[in-house]
Amino acid sequence: MRPSPFAAIILAAGKGTRMQSDVHKVLHPIAGRAMLDHLMGVLEGLGPARKIVVVGSGREQVEGLVEARGGETVVQDRQLGTAHAVLQAEPCLADFDGDVLILYGDTPLIEAETMGRMLERLHAGDRPAAVVVGFRPKDPLQYGRILARGDGTIEKMVEYKDATPEERAVDLCNSGMLAARAGELFTLLHRVGSDNAAGEYYLPDVVMLAAADGRHSAVIEAEPWEMAGVNSRAELALVEAEWQRRRRLKAMADGVTLVAPDTVWFAHDTVIGRDCVIEPNVVFGPGVTIGERVRIKAFSHIEGAVIADDAQIGPYARLRPGAEIGEKARVGNFVEVKKARLGKGAKANHLTYLGDADVGAGANIGAGTITCNYDGYFKYRTVIGEGAFIGSNSALVAPVTIGPGALVGAGSVVTRDVAADAVALARGQQVEKPGRAKRFREAMAAKKNRGA
Repeated sequence: MRPSPFAAIILAAGKGTRMQSDVHKVLHPIAGRAMLDHLMGVLEGLGPARKIVVVGSGREQVEGLVEARGGETVVQDRQLGTAHAVLQAEPCLADFDGDVLILYGDTPLIEAETMGRMLERLHAGDRPAAVVVGFRPKDPLQYGRILARGDGTIEKMVEYKDATPEERAVDLCNSGMLAARAGELFTLLHRVGSDNAAGEYYLPDVVMLAAADGRHSAVIEAEPWEMAGVNSRAELALVEAEWQRRRRLKAMADGVTLVAPDTVWFAHDTVIGRDCVIEPNVVFGPGVTIGERVRIKAFSHIEGAVIADDAQIGPYARLRPGAEIGEKARVGNFVEVKKARLGKGAKANHLTYLGDADVGAGANIGAGTITCNYDGYFKYRTVIGEGAFIGSNSALVAPVTIGPGALVGAGSVVTRDVAADAVALARGQQVEKPGRAKRFREAMAAKKNRGA
């Protein structure tokens, strides 16, 4: 239980010019999910009373996501600093009597446990005026510095531009994230000035203003990876890499074998059961759930698919949204499955496209088979019954049903339903003309010689 209700203010008003993108910075994805969505999803687990996102340029891109997450947006028309940004949320919290957690939309890896520690420290026995999150990166760069005592009580906070050489030598850096009580926070924010090297209203200044009033603040520390922010495409790639690294470790800890971990890429919601084996260069898009003892062979791409226990996928398979692969089914090399269901033990081992289809248990789909599901205007469904056998290089023109136990001869173009246990042949008659090939070659060779 939280000591008191809390509201979250997420700062997302920056222009993100270094991203060189028409897409709002906080909408750039990590593991297939917008950075802001990552953050708001973690917040939901803590049960905030309010979620307020401060937006600026490009706000129309962000508002839909915020609304879908049950939040609200406020606008910072001019970017005058982080303290000014937080003040834009004050009218929304005028009647709110609780804590405020200040986060950043471009810092998506912060975990719920760290947020919880911020709030718990705020209500510790010494009741600090504010709690900030510090971290110790390998290279402190131009982060603001925190000078703190051994018990975490803050002596001073200073922006890098305003720090002395001695203060810059301190390796405890300010993440910018802060927790405070709503009433105290906004009172302090109204006192923040812009007499600094950048001429901005800095959020961390509330700590020193509280100190001037005889109130101390405290710092808690988090891991550097958790505080990683994104201001450029290069930083986006680094944060993605860190997310993937941690997700791979979790998968292996949960009983999944990754043959070459660094080559496997997960989505934010990938679910994989125990004793699965994932071979090199497998990519998971969003919406994948995999049962137990499944083997995903190399160079497969899987998105929006459900795979049951003991199935085998790949190599070089592509499962698209709506694919449902049944228990012990097999989808082999260069097979694409879209919005199709394969029953228990069904096989499509080579060079096949199955779209908008139902394939019954134990059915065998020969190499080069395609379901012709689209006429340029509408999609149609193909049904293949249990135990049916589709010969290689067949085209099943939907809508069409192949009955249970039926056999379709290789090279057939099937346009009508096939009854159960029937054999269907739909191909041109083979005609043979003895000696014709030899006479053709002789005639063409003579013609070529005359031309020379």
